[in-house]
Amino acid sequence: MIAFILARILQAIPVLLTVAGISFALFAYVGDPVSQMLGQDFTVAQRDAMIHALGLDQPFYIQYGHFVWNALHGEFGLSYRLAKPVGTLIMERMPATMELAFCAAMLALCVGVPMGVYTGIKRNGALARLFMILSLIGVSLPTFLIGILLILVFAVVLGWLPSFGRGTLVEIGGFSTGLLSLSGLKALILPAVTLGLFQMTLIMRLVRAEMLEVLRSDYIKFARARGLTTRAINFGHALKNTLVPVITIVGLQLGGLLAFSIVTEQVFQWPGMGLLLVQSIAVADIPVMSTYLLLIAVMFVAINLIVDLLYYAVDPRLRVNRRSLTGRG
Repeated sequence: MIAFILARILQAIPVLLTVAGISFALFAYVGDPVSQMLGQDFTVAQRDAMIHALGLDQPFYIQYGHFVWNALHGEFGLSYRLAKPVGTLIMERMPATMELAFCAAMLALCVGVPMGVYTGIKRNGALARLFMILSLIGVSLPTFLIGILLILVFAVVLGWLPSFGRGTLVEIGGFSTGLLSLSGLKALILPAVTLGLFQMTLIMRLVRAEMLEVLRSDYIKFARARGLTTRAINFGHALKNTLVPVITIVGLQLGGLLAFSIVTEQVFQWPGMGLLLVQSIAVADIPVMSTYLLLIAVMFVAINLIVDLLYYAVDPRLRVNRRSLTGRG
């Protein structure tokens, strides 16, 4: 198992270097950060001095080499817009994004899987048909429109929930969270539902399709012939065999929630990394944008490794195949 983890980490190194190179190459030639930092009134000498101070007068490969070397030491440069270390900005915004993504993922998983199981078992029932109709709505509507509609209904018309911000925060070990305060929980509901609705409907439809396929398989018919109860067949055999594709989707979607929470954070003015990226794009803040993409790539690699490890815990066939291959070697 240790050798497997080390092999995957070694495979991830060229991926991360490639992502860092592409992101840095894309953003190195976008916008004019020097003009944004100096404002409207500046001399040519001031502009040249700023370019030299930022290292923008050096060749691309030197700038990229400095970026990678500093990243390995946890240093990502200074934000052109805020003149603060990028690592500090990311750490300030990361708890908000992680909190939002985690709650959206839990909502999608805890609601999507039971709905998928129910619609797979009771596929001709009225409630199952209603769930399928709702899933079509969740898949079809864009995220920003869902957020705006939720704000209109629950914040403007009913006045039950706030429409922006994180509410009252509680500091724990240097990280801030709104999960421990009532206003923080209320502020989290609308953005979490907005971000997790598409993933919830996707998981529901995937679980339903897998359940329908598994319930038609021969070993399920054999289990019925042996006299096993319907509950044991549905939850002890059928559901367990649907977990491998569900784990894949959930893992990838969790990375997607972290990477693509930009729209949701913009709609609800959620002070996370996505909102920071949007604000940085407006002024071509290259260090922030490059660091953000590199961080997301690291998260995707870590999530894929965790998904691969979960395969071994869920599917015993993978463990058997690996032992047989090791024995032959």
